[in-house]
Amino acid sequence: MSRFAERTGPIRLGMVGGGQGALIGAVHRIAGRLDGAFDLVAGALSSSPERARASAAEIGLPADRTYADFTEMAKREARLKDGIEAVAIVTPNHMHLPVAREFLKRGIHVICDKPLTGTLADAKKLRAAAEKSDALFILTHNYTGYPMVREARARVARGDLGDIRLVQVEYAQDWLAEAPAPDNKQADWRTDPARSGAGGATGDIGTHALNLARFVTGLVPTELAADLQSFVPGRRLDDNAHVLLRFEGGARGMLWCSQVAAGAENGLALRVYGTKAGLDWRQEDPNRLVVTPLGGPAQIVTRASGATDPASQRLTRIPPGHPEGFLEAFANIYGEAAHAIRAARSGDPVPDGVVFPTLADGLEGVTFVDACVRSSARNAAWVSL
Repeated sequence: MSRFAERTGPIRLGMVGGGQGALIGAVHRIAGRLDGAFDLVAGALSSSPERARASAAEIGLPADRTYADFTEMAKREARLKDGIEAVAIVTPNHMHLPVAREFLKRGIHVICDKPLTGTLADAKKLRAAAEKSDALFILTHNYTGYPMVREARARVARGDLGDIRLVQVEYAQDWLAEAPAPDNKQADWRTDPARSGAGGATGDIGTHALNLARFVTGLVPTELAADLQSFVPGRRLDDNAHVLLRFEGGARGMLWCSQVAAGAENGLALRVYGTKAGLDWRQEDPNRLVVTPLGGPAQIVTRASGATDPASQRLTRIPPGHPEGFLEAFANIYGEAAHAIRAARSGDPVPDGVVFPTLADGLEGVTFVDACVRSSARNAAWVSL
């Protein structure tokens, strides 16, 4: 039974990283409090003690729960009667392993931003640490939280598309189309192999694209052939990738991810084609799913409509026609994590229907990046996953 079994009320949450100037930390904080399931009570928000204190004060964290070091935070919070039950890790990739390890070994649940780690070796070390802990590990592949992504998954699972033949997924952005300004903190670490890891666009958004395709179809990739580019002069990590995929059972796929696609804002899109029908979902219009039967007219399925499956309805907050978007989808991952953590409080299994990305998904993502790098180095040769 969890050491938190006797506790009730909102889940006490800590955060490592996510201080001033960090986009994703604010997103995690909004997602955690949207449904009232989490209460942020502690944080080590920056590796700089001064910025850590200033960042904590800015969002109202008490001084005695503000830390300059994540190890100190893990040790002290584990001893406190009202210590954190879960920690959100929103640091650059290279810090995911050391931070997660400190909290996992103290039985504190981990909610970690993706990718799992910067390297495959670190991912395997993190898996070993998680296997020794009774704490949950949740990875924030947040696009799986969209209701219409759950709808697409349900339709594939019940056989509406027939046998899956083709999977097309892409994630196109343009924010790194030019060399960034020196003070662009987000670009700085994402283009640095020491902090980002082996992959640039492949790690940052390619892992999202792969996870989305895997989540909806359930197909397991077995081989890939990747052609990676670094279009911006002097860039040390890929900023564009074209990847061919082979899946168990014979299905084929293509994955394109780019951060130099001029004019593209956040173009995550998935198309799946089976023997009976095809479907099309786009993150920039997330409340609609287009389903087209073979030989029939396209059907537009909207979020919360009567045509949707219970799997998507349970993650919907407001009536049809009222848009739900990125923050709500992110909050749905936190909501699923809350269900699992509450079950752990009482020693119960995760409730039926609760679905969230796990460490296994994270390991698969880092394996994907590693395989892409190896394939591209061999002139886009096919490599095994």
